[in-house]
Amino acid sequence: MIVLIAEHFAAEGNEEQVAALLREMSAYCNSGAEPGCAMYIVNRSTENPRHFLIYEQYVDEAALAAHAETAMFKETILGMEVPLLENRERSFWGVVE
Repeated sequence: MIVLIAEHFAAEGNEEQVAALLREMSAYCNSGAEPGCAMYIVNRSTENPRHFLIYEQYVDEAALAAHAETAMFKETILGMEVPLLENRERSFWGVVE
């Protein structure tokens, strides 16, 4: 399993648009459209409504790479959501078994 933790910081005034786009992405990933995506959970800070944490879990690196190549990711995240952000950070993890 490969885990991606993504933190997205919406630019001021864009937080509701960012939340809506992340909900769309989550619904898509959790629908089974990407068999290699085991989990895609969007969280929002209780202290800062502009701060989002996305927990993504993929069966392997190939599934993570395939996710990044989907039209949904390219259009929704790269095309519409990223331009609304102030900052975006990502880190990669492995599951302890």
